Amino acid sequence: MSVPGYSLFFLFLVIFLSSCNPTKYVPREDTLLDKTHIIISKDGVEKSELVPYLKQRPNKRIFGVKFHLGLYNLSNIKKEKWPHGWLREIGEEPVVFDPYATSKSTDQIRSYLSSKGYFDSQVMETIETANRKSKVYFNVDLKTPYTIRNLYYEIEDTSIRELFYFDSVDCLIERGRPYDVDVLQAERSRFERYIKDKGFYGFSGDHIYFSIDSTVGNRKIDIYYGVKKFQKVDPNNRITLVPHSMYRVRNIYIYPDFVPKDALEGGAAFIESLDTVNFRGYYFITSHEKPEIKNDLILQCLYLKPGSLFNVTNTEQTQSHLLALKTFRLVNIFYNEVTGPEGPASSELSLDCTIQLTLLSQQSFKVELEGTNTAGYLGGALNLIYQHKNLFRGAELFNLKLKGAYEALSQQDTLRSVQEYGIETSLRFPKFLLPFLEKESFVKKYNPTTTLLAAYNYQDMPTYARTMANATFGYNWNGKNYTTHIVNPVQLNLVNLLRIDDDWKAWIDSSSYLADSYRDVMILGGGYSYIFNNQKIKKSNDYWFIRINAEAAGNMLSAVSQIAGVGKTEGSYNILGQSFAQYIRADMDIRYNVIVNDVSSIVYRGFIGAGIPYGNSRAIPFEKQYFSGGANGIRAWQVRTLGPGSYMPDFSKLLNQTADIKLEANAEYRFKLFWILHGAVFVDAGNIWSYNYDPATPGSQFSFRSFVNDIAVGTGTGFRFDLSFVILRADMGIKLRDPIISEGSKWILMNRPYNFRDDFTFVVAIGYPF
Repeated sequence: MSVPGYSLFFLFLVIFLSSCNPTKYVPREDTLLDKTHIIISKDGVEKSELVPYLKQRPNKRIFGVKFHLGLYNLSNIKKEKWPHGWLREIGEEPVVFDPYATSKSTDQIRSYLSSKGYFDSQVMETIETANRKSKVYFNVDLKTPYTIRNLYYEIEDTSIRELFYFDSVDCLIERGRPYDVDVLQAERSRFERYIKDKGFYGFSGDHIYFSIDSTVGNRKIDIYYGVKKFQKVDPNNRITLVPHSMYRVRNIYIYPDFVPKDALEGGAAFIESLDTVNFRGYYFITSHEKPEIKNDLILQCLYLKPGSLFNVTNTEQTQSHLLALKTFRLVNIFYNEVTGPEGPASSELSLDCTIQLTLLSQQSFKVELEGTNTAGYLGGALNLIYQHKNLFRGAELFNLKLKGAYEALSQQDTLRSVQEYGIETSLRFPKFLLPFLEKESFVKKYNPTTTLLAAYNYQDMPTYARTMANATFGYNWNGKNYTTHIVNPVQLNLVNLLRIDDDWKAWIDSSSYLADSYRDVMILGGGYSYIFNNQKIKKSNDYWFIRINAEAAGNMLSAVSQIAGVGKTEGSYNILGQSFAQYIRADMDIRYNVIVNDVSSIVYRGFIGAGIPYGNSRAIPFEKQYFSGGANGIRAWQVRTLGPGSYMPDFSKLLNQTADIKLEANAEYRFKLFWILHGAVFVDAGNIWSYNYDPATPGSQFSFRSFVNDIAVGTGTGFRFDLSFVILRADMGIKLRDPIISEGSKWILMNRPYNFRDDFTFVVAIGYPF
């Protein structure tokens, strides 16, 4: 077993032994709350719905062990010195059974059930006590829920009655559905936003009420849905009820370079020093003759117009769009009612809107030290970065990065290195650079950007050295429901081999597939990526991450070559003396994160990808091929040593196994141990395959009939050190099933004894594997 494996096993052993006496620090007259069980008589309500209403929960468990309670019990409660105080701080004190909290839990569960229409359901608690430990059973006798018979409207305010009835088709309350307080609250919030979007600035959810009549019989209820008038204090300090008023935006005042400190310290003198300019009906107030941000760009982000009705959704979208420019540190939008003689004479009232924009520092220079894994190996990089967030006064983001990286490679007891040096520059525009796509409605809705990128890198690998130049022109925009779209119409890569090791060259020349992969090549094509990510800032719910990539290269160059009548050289077309690649490639990465409890989660991942060469190529370029193993793949294998298929490589050489097709599935159980230390247990499975047959690598070609027999399986454990700004990871992988085993079972336990050198792999990395 590895060092991390031994450490994790020893740690759990110590905690397990200490947790064998979980009542160590429970007062003698009390008992430890050992378990809580919720038993529901029939379907209708999930147990997970009721758990949040338990006022007491047992100590947290990891693999059935009260790990954190065990840490607490390791300490001497009478001592404060290290490590005793520290153990109590990172541990969890015993949860002492509290009959009052149990009674409150019963009441809370009963109240929740009533809110879901189960008015007469019964909840009874049963307590079992033995060996100074208590188990609490909540027995829920679930009755048939009450359903909605009729929905009546009571709209006192004539000013919104017509709007209310017009909007009632979208009402969330439906006849025949079970009564549910959450639905009523959702309807309250929905209608409040709807009516505020129609200009009713002073309206709030407090003006909406629901009355319930549950006496109509036959387990039915009637709901009275009402809207109250606006309460107003008259000149005699008496409260009167008046119709709600609609508000229009009279003027919009924009401070494009607002500095809160100057406004506070300068007072009236600061206000007098500002200049006001009317630009396309908006008032720009600034202290500079030439503002840092172009007025046109700011107006492009606004969903607000003078003379329009107040709209809360447009206000929020304006703020979100302005912040998305990544040029402003603060965006503050507020309204003031227009009173006195300046107000309108009609029944509508007026608002003045003020938008205060506080700029970020426009230029920055920083030095970054980062962990890298660009070649699949652990390493570090030094980056010198210059950034300008407003290059042409239009929130254009310019980046210039100089990079030097070093990655260590260890295979077969040989330590070698990968070195990389490069320069990268990019320029992002907060719009599409194509006129026919520059429609205002599209810009406001999807927040598009255009990116120009150019980079040049030198890589010194153990077996070869090469330069890579690339240029990309692409678009990015946000879609609906947590989606992002990335389209790169132009992706140009130029790869030149400068040096190649003699032994490595001899190995490459033995295979036409490898010879076509490792060569000077031009890659000109385009690509598309779709991203779905519904992870919230607060990681309290399960979430999905899906990324789909597709790209094609060489088609335009092939067409030009054929039209121009260019002859082939060594079986392929050349452009400017260099062969170009022609292929299609697509892959999909799916991840599902399940929150188990406060200290643990399970992450599932699936990956499928394939690249198919054709036309001018017999193999897709090495840079576009897939590999497996290593810190972010199947961790029981060292990086780039697995596959392709069941092919048996020459392990005496430095391996760099790549192929055209990849399948991978992973599952990882993550749990917090203490302090910054987290643990993980994982299972990985998959492999890579070649698309075309290559006699030099038998067993490497993908086949639907046999690919399952080529699946490699590994498992392992690991530690994660969460330093908030970076996560350091150490994993130990153990091979379970090796596809290169030719005789007998491919499951190692059923074939031969384990070999520490060949069957165990230790990887250190930065960040989570997926």
